[in-house]
Amino acid sequence: MTGKDRDLVYVRHILECLERVEQYSGGNSERFFTDTMLQDAVLRVLQVMAESCQRLSPEIKTAHEYIDWRGIAGFRNILVHDYLGGIDPNLVWQVINEELPALKKALVQKKR
Repeated sequence: MTGKDRDLVYVRHILECLERVEQYSGGNSERFFTDTMLQDAVLRVLQVMAESCQRLSPEIKTAHEYIDWRGIAGFRNILVHDYLGGIDPNLVWQVINEELPALKKALVQKKR
C-alpha cells in the first residue's frame, strides 16, 4: 500500500469517527453534560480518531497546517492517560463544536 493509499484509509476512518461524534452528541449540550455513558462513548471515539490523525503522513499535515495536529496528539494523550476524572466535559464540548468542524472540512476535501 502506498503512502497516499494509507492516508486515504486514515482519512476515511477519521471522517467516520467525526460522523459518530456528531451522531452521538447530536448538538445537544444538555444531554452531553448529563449522560456519562454518552461522554464515555464520545471520548472513546475521539481517542481512536486522534490515533488515526497521528498516523497521517507529514505531507497531509503540512498541506493543512492550520489544523492543530500537535494539539490533537496532546488531546489524545489526555484522553488516554488522564483516566481519574480529570477530563473537563466543557473542554470536550468545545472541541466537538469548534475544532472538529475544521478538521472535517479539511479531510472531506482530501477524501476526494
